[in-house]
Amino acid sequence: MAHQRHPSSPPAWPRFPPAILAILAVSLALLYTASLLLPHSASPNSTNPRHPPPPPCGGGGADLAAGRWARDPLRPDRSLYDGTCSFHRNAWNCLRNGREGMESINSWAWYPDRCGGEAVPRIDPAAFLGSMRGRRIGFVGDSLNENFLVAFLCALRSADRGARKWKRKGAWRGGYFPKFDVTVAYHRAVLLAKYTWQPAEHSPNQDKDGVKGIYKVDIDAPADDWVNITKFYDVLIFNTGHWWGPDKFPKETPLVFYRGGEPIDPPLGIFDGLKVVLERMISYIEKEVPKKTLKFWRTQSPRHFHGGEWDRNGSCLFSEPLRESELDSWFDPRNKGVNKEAREVNSLIKQAVLGADIKLLNLTHLSEFRADAHPAIWLGKKDAVAIWGQDCMHWCLPGLPDIWVDVLAAQILYNMEAG
Repeated sequence: MAHQRHPSSPPAWPRFPPAILAILAVSLALLYTASLLLPHSASPNSTNPRHPPPPPCGGGGADLAAGRWARDPLRPDRSLYDGTCSFHRNAWNCLRNGREGMESINSWAWYPDRCGGEAVPRIDPAAFLGSMRGRRIGFVGDSLNENFLVAFLCALRSADRGARKWKRKGAWRGGYFPKFDVTVAYHRAVLLAKYTWQPAEHSPNQDKDGVKGIYKVDIDAPADDWVNITKFYDVLIFNTGHWWGPDKFPKETPLVFYRGGEPIDPPLGIFDGLKVVLERMISYIEKEVPKKTLKFWRTQSPRHFHGGEWDRNGSCLFSEPLRESELDSWFDPRNKGVNKEAREVNSLIKQAVLGADIKLLNLTHLSEFRADAHPAIWLGKKDAVAIWGQDCMHWCLPGLPDIWVDVLAAQILYNMEAG
């Protein structure tokens, strides 16, 4: 009788010649090596460094260029500071100066088209300072960057009542937040480039009628106020533009541009001079500021003088933002209005930063609407309007720059997390 194999007996495996086994081993090794070289699809929970997550609302460039203003009745109640902030500058402290309509000014929120009906969220000062622990943020430029800085300092102070004033490294003003070891400061450099006064007897324009002297602009030399801080800050926000006009440098005291110690020949007009200075300063930033430093260039803050320039009874006593259909009539350079400066300067800025490791913080468009948000006649000093006219260039605080702060905070955190 034939014997049956017991069910528990192991199966008999076929025996392969050693040569076949060697070929199989080599084939498996090659397949494994090839699998390492082929791209792998990321799992749903992994982050692909080549494709960072989309920016939060307010953290993307498109959020500033496409959107609308709408009232948020609860926004004034959520203001992060008031007229008692120790970092205030008197002329912009519209609450203390009794500026009419402050609740209305602060009731408007910016709703980017990308954000699905949501407004740009308010900065969370404690969370922001916690994320920036041990770091430094610097603003460099003219008084509109100072206006920006003051809003930033007052907002952050709500999370650290021990904040104190800080004026080192040549800073014009600033604040230190000891609870988080964070420094935020402003360096005043209105042209960014170094410029010095030369009386008529020492200037190349001394033979011209009516010239009292010149302001010599060294196009390759940064202003002393910021030349030594390029490696001090972790985040830098630059601007220039508001001083590049005949109201600051009339024909009696013009800007004259120098290269290598000699006046440029033929002489540059003020707009061509700005173009060259932007190019040279951005080149300097690219060379001297570390790549790890997060760099922004803020575009022009628009003015809202209605009926004339600041010294020609220009006024901004508006109670609501402009409509979108009105913006071009105010700001398009082709209309040759008194407020065309912002878009003219922006055209040079955008060209100059192209290809540079500097992010464009384009706050112009959303700010063009806000003719209602300037200090106007409420300047906090007797006879200020009679001497200087209405202020339709700077902004009330609290006010529009608080939206700038919300945007900047979102973009800083997003870019630092994205690397």
